[in-house]
Amino acid sequence: MKKYSYIFLLIIITSWSACRNLDIAPKNIIQDADVFSTPEGIQAYMARLYSELPIEDFRYSPARGLNFFWIISPMSAITGEALSRDQTSAMQENSGVNWPVWSGCYGVIRDCNYFIETLPKYSKDFTSAQVNDWTGEAYFIRGMTYFALVKRFGGVPLVNSVLNYPGETIDQLKIPRASEKATWDQVKSDFDSAMNLLPDVNPDANDGSRANKYVAAAFESRAMLYAGSIAKYNTITLFDSKNNEICGIPAADANAYFLAGYNAAKMVEGHYSLYTKEWIANNPQAQYQNFVDLFLDPGSPENIFVREYQYPNSVHGYDAYNVPRQLAGPNGYSAEINPTLNFVDMFDGIPKNPDGTIKTLDASGHYILYKNTMDMFSNAEPRLRATVILPGDAFKGQSIGIWRGIYTGPVAGGISPLLPPGSKSQYPTTDIVESATADQTPYTLPDGSLMNPAGPSGIFTGDQTCAISGFSIRKYLDPNLPTSQVLENHESQTWIEMRYAEVLLNRAEAAFELYLAGQSGADYLNDAFNDINQIRLRAGAALLASPGSMTIDTIRIERRKELAFENKTWWDLRRWRVLDKEQNGTIYKVLMPFYAAQAGEYFFDARTDERNDVYTFDPRWYYEQIPQDVISKNSNIFQNPGY
Repeated sequence: MKKYSYIFLLIIITSWSACRNLDIAPKNIIQDADVFSTPEGIQAYMARLYSELPIEDFRYSPARGLNFFWIISPMSAITGEALSRDQTSAMQENSGVNWPVWSGCYGVIRDCNYFIETLPKYSKDFTSAQVNDWTGEAYFIRGMTYFALVKRFGGVPLVNSVLNYPGETIDQLKIPRASEKATWDQVKSDFDSAMNLLPDVNPDANDGSRANKYVAAAFESRAMLYAGSIAKYNTITLFDSKNNEICGIPAADANAYFLAGYNAAKMVEGHYSLYTKEWIANNPQAQYQNFVDLFLDPGSPENIFVREYQYPNSVHGYDAYNVPRQLAGPNGYSAEINPTLNFVDMFDGIPKNPDGTIKTLDASGHYILYKNTMDMFSNAEPRLRATVILPGDAFKGQSIGIWRGIYTGPVAGGISPLLPPGSKSQYPTTDIVESATADQTPYTLPDGSLMNPAGPSGIFTGDQTCAISGFSIRKYLDPNLPTSQVLENHESQTWIEMRYAEVLLNRAEAAFELYLAGQSGADYLNDAFNDINQIRLRAGAALLASPGSMTIDTIRIERRKELAFENKTWWDLRRWRVLDKEQNGTIYKVLMPFYAAQAGEYFFDARTDERNDVYTFDPRWYYEQIPQDVISKNSNIFQNPGY
């Protein structure tokens, strides 16, 4: 976010409510006029509102909540995208830790309401354009905040004016939950108000850290796609005593929400574009570098809305937790995110079996041998390499050595699988040299050279700082950050909360849902087809052959690949209502590279996670538990189903 120096205002702005109604204001407490009569005061207020937006960014963990520094058990470790040493099963988001979502969001909503009600009293001090711009931002922030609530809890109390006690009675303050439909409609109304008031370009910040008309449209496309999905796919319902549907939306409303999402996405067209600064047709290396750079280039035309970090005032620890073991910084953390083979299998260009899984065995049932571990991925779409560090790939000028052990057995006639198909057993110790820790004893190969059993980045059988899936994370890592600076709470990459690729994916999915429903008004099928092929072209993936070859799963898989490790997949799987099906006694898959000493080559063993951690998602988690203290304070609030 744009940095402001109005620290004094930011510190004391929170004390208004304690003295707002006194006849004589204490001299040490800031008054409305001190804030609302100057651009500096307005900017300070806005800076605080933006800083409190409930965004799941670098400092978010579903186990520890929003704005938490020590990020373990990352969001991708509960979606099937990745494994983490600290996450061993499916889980519900813990929305009451650190920044309690319910109370935190209503604090932001109150601040937005106060701004919207108070600014007009000082409008004579500003131009009408300034008043509209700032008011539009307040509506945008309120819409984002209601969105954070409704996607978690369903229908929530709608509080669109400042409540003051004793101005209102206790009973008047006990506002009941609105229907889920009414809550989604409130989100749309706030975004619509923002779009009507905001300019094309925000004059206070044109770097993506402040809202403009098209930022609001982009988020409306996300929100309305979510609402349409709930209307179509949700099966959990809850009604109040007046028959208002508090959890769930009538299925008949799905198409109206999909259409609203589609139209909002179309509004953004021409104002942002996919990042193609390094992209060259038929050049996988350039396409790989292009996808890497789009997450690190502050001038990217793809960035729609971002949260900025700046050392030392605002920092995170993404690199410290996620670099491969051999590049660990002084804190000693590394490899917290370990992409699963389930995720890697989604990508084009790797050897596949007829069922779409990675091919590791030849026609005779023996392991396929490779001179280098990267040979298996030589034709993979560049987006995969830019998202995942593959075994043996280069990062920071080093080959990232990830293998499970050295196979010392015979190789004549081929190497048979180390375990029977589907086995959950540990690997045999016969004919395999492995290492428990990074302090390895080198093994002497047949040619007399020495080799560490597990490579500098794992996989170590007893270490808590190594890869555990055969892969490490690449997306968002800073390739220019010196190892000495890879420290917890030291990194400052910008978080991209909304980029144009997502808008295209929102548009494609909404269009395809409208096509499936037989809706007229546009060529929805071809629109979806063209949107997806724009994404695939930039990714270096093979283009879809025809609109008729598409299914809803085509679009969903494309979304999961493109937005991987951006904390979006969790919400997508929830709104599609498929997470309980994917995580029904699931053990995720890994890919274990081995070096065959007698052959001087590598092979890969695909298997389930050696830890045998089982993931089962409880369907009641589609709606989260409302904090008990909220229910205790308001007798008109009742709990979601199953709690």
